[in-house]
Amino acid sequence: MGGVMPKASAPCLYFYPSDTMLSFPSFRTLTLVLVAFFGYSHSWSQTTNTPDIAPVLVFTVQAEGQPIVRALTHAIVCPAIQWDGKASQAMTPRATAAALSVRGDSAQKDTKAAVFDVLTCEAYWPVGAHHARVADHDVPAPRSAINRIVIIADTGCRMKASENAFQPCNDPVKWPFAQVASSAAALKPDLVIHIGDIHYRESPCPEGNAGCANAAWGYGFDAWQADFFKPAQPLLAAAPWVFVRGNHESCSRAGQGWFRFIDAQSWTLSRSCNDPAHDNDADYSEPYAVPVDAQSQFIIYDSSRTSGKSFLTTDLSYSKYTAQLATVNQLAQQRPNSFFMSHHPLLAVVPAKDASPFKLAGDKGLQSVFEAAYPERLFPEGVSVSLHGHVHLFEAISFKSKHPVSLVLGNSGSANEGRVPETLPAGTELFKGALIDEYIGRADFGFVTLDRVETPKNDEWLLTEYTTMGRAVIQCTLSGGKSHCKKLSPSVH
Repeated sequence: MGGVMPKASAPCLYFYPSDTMLSFPSFRTLTLVLVAFFGYSHSWSQTTNTPDIAPVLVFTVQAEGQPIVRALTHAIVCPAIQWDGKASQAMTPRATAAALSVRGDSAQKDTKAAVFDVLTCEAYWPVGAHHARVADHDVPAPRSAINRIVIIADTGCRMKASENAFQPCNDPVKWPFAQVASSAAALKPDLVIHIGDIHYRESPCPEGNAGCANAAWGYGFDAWQADFFKPAQPLLAAAPWVFVRGNHESCSRAGQGWFRFIDAQSWTLSRSCNDPAHDNDADYSEPYAVPVDAQSQFIIYDSSRTSGKSFLTTDLSYSKYTAQLATVNQLAQQRPNSFFMSHHPLLAVVPAKDASPFKLAGDKGLQSVFEAAYPERLFPEGVSVSLHGHVHLFEAISFKSKHPVSLVLGNSGSANEGRVPETLPAGTELFKGALIDEYIGRADFGFVTLDRVETPKNDEWLLTEYTTMGRAVIQCTLSGGKSHCKKLSPSVH
């Protein structure tokens, strides 16, 4: 770090030359005051042991090793954190506040500079600690036993000019994510999983459209706050979270916010999406595993840059995804039972023009990679269930073949598909050799829970699909790589 170091009695300040400094007059004035006082100048991200700075948000990311507490604050210093009521410790800056220029490859032509007027701070959860507090916020603690998991995907309010798609973000029925989060939090989960496509507000609401009038938009914090952090607050406070990256969080879209706020791995300039020159690294995150118990684990796979077309073996994505699939195979050997999670499904369907016909919805890019490595079942041995979003409906598909159960859970808020095939005949082939045994689907908004079922092998789970209001409508038993599902009567909760 260049410049003259402050005296020992001064607050400890860290400065990173990582982002463009915000140009707001109040922040600029404060920066100049700090420069004059301490005798050096850099970007203005810092942390301190001075009294607590009230954060905007506090939540826990369930990472591969130690869970991570994240705090977002409008202050220029990180807040302090208390572990088990002991003396406060300073949190560490993760990403500075910044106003970032529009990327030349932005997915929407009508985009604007991404303003991140919050400092992102973090602290790794110490082994043996049971409770944490940041300012007046109790932090969701990692559970010693994970018995109930809430799973959601595709939650944001779609505002996309290139498709003339503008969901009524101001209507809590037509964009029900806040209700989903509230209903899911009431079920008291031990863990929450989001399988990607968190941010959807990419374009400004058209003039005269009351459904989305005055809605925040763009890739900055205000849009992340409106689309995710504010409506998700009850659920963020309920339990630690696992985040899976979707195509909406790729570098040409909301990737900058993804890395600043919720990615489980370290933030660096090369993994920030700030510079397109680094996208060949930033758009392909290494897989990792989150242990559930001695028998089961979740394997997280970043599919954000996959394509609807098969990859050539000479494509960068083919080599990247092939290497990462080899890592998945290594991770799958750590536990007898692995749940594989990627945003894009490999085995799924979407409705055609009416409720009966359907189209295959498996991602052809991933299929070309996975088939080359595992032609018989697409996935490594040990993967019994694959969980996905991207398709905006609920589907549970079990196969006569060796393919693992495929769960599509993308109906948690973003504009849904509108219809779902009512049934698919046994023997329907979704990919080479992937013959359906059982299929059940649901088009309406909702979310699911995954509950442990006590068995001698601890390999059975109960999947329940809920309405936005928290009424159970479908239940599936997952065991041995197969699913058996049933619709519940309205009186069953």
